[in-house]
Amino acid sequence: QVQLVESGGGLVQPGGSLRLSCAASGSIFSINLMGWYRQTPGKQRELVARISSGGRINYPDSVKGRFTISRDNAKNTVYLQMNSLKPEDTAVYYCYGDLSTTRWESDVYWGQGTQVTVSS
Repeated sequence: QVQLVESGGGLVQPGGSLRLSCAASGSIFSINLMGWYRQTPGKQRELVARISSGGRINYPDSVKGRFTISRDNAKNTVYLQMNSLKPEDTAVYYCYGDLSTTRWESDVYWGQGTQVTVSS
């Protein structure tokens, strides 16, 4: 079983920064995609960022230019650097890893979630 453990959440003022980390362990040969979703009450889960093993990155417009995703393939760890944080960034952030080696399959594992609160 693959386990993803997140850290780095907390309370920050608007305009501040946080860095989230997510380390995967277990029976892993490689992780095709890693990334982050966030969830707030009453809203659909939103993709925040994803990165492929080759470094291809996707961001939604809501975070583009403020968030930076990166990964260390050797450590099976993904990071999310969040700058210029806004109150609307407040959410539980979940990391994920997709171990599938094909584009038409998925083998997704999730982190436990970490709370990010942006407030004055």
